[in-house]
Amino acid sequence: MFIDSHAHLTDTRLLSEIEKVRALYLSNGVTCVLDVGHSIQSSIQAKKNAQTFEEVYYSVGLHPDVAGSVDKTSLDKLIELSSDKKCLAIGEIGLDYHYLDYSKEVQLKAFTSQLELAIKLKKPVIIHSRDACCDTVNILKEYSSELNGFLMHCYSYSKETAKTLLDLGAYFSFGGVVTFKNAKKEDIIKSIPQSRILLETDCPYMAPVPFRGTINKPEYMPYIYNKVASIYGETLSDFCATVKNNFETFFKI
Repeated sequence: MFIDSHAHLTDTRLLSEIEKVRALYLSNGVTCVLDVGHSIQSSIQAKKNAQTFEEVYYSVGLHPDVAGSVDKTSLDKLIELSSDKKCLAIGEIGLDYHYLDYSKEVQLKAFTSQLELAIKLKKPVIIHSRDACCDTVNILKEYSSELNGFLMHCYSYSKETAKTLLDLGAYFSFGGVVTFKNAKKEDIIKSIPQSRILLETDCPYMAPVPFRGTINKPEYMPYIYNKVASIYGETLSDFCATVKNNFETFFKI
């Protein structure tokens, strides 16, 4: 019934009790989880998780906080890891200018090289973008016509930017933040067609209300679905069907 389109089951806080985590999300109606790689090691583990659990898929990628590790060796490793049929995308990749662990120049090179890899592999991309709106949009304007789809993970920019990205073919994913009292996401979500929406936990981060401040888990997906369904004025069952169709369409399942 519920799909978590962006989770980090590879995080030690979840991986250490993965059987319990899995039992709880299955009992709460979560039927599919995309385990997202953000480094070589996490991408390796995400593949293992997907091979172990039927409902788990995975992606591989190098997050901007490891941008300095993007070279021919690491890109070749991503190609190797992505060969399994359960690998749905390249990601999460992108730009993060909030902490600037690596310079903008290093991040831009890492981002574009992975976009080019995704084009070569004919896979969609999952994009992380934080405090880097202009550069992200400009790069996507350059590459969007060649990409096999791109998903704006945990979308945090304006509805005006969303319109620009929609015109480039973007899908958008929202997580637990939508349940926060001062999140002010309603207008942005309403500006995005339901056919372009996916939902996520981004666990173990950003748990929804009433679990805010705790370790996030896929079992909390119903809280996110209920909130976004209410924003669109849809019944939960109809909205679940829409998101399932979106997930299968975007990731070509």
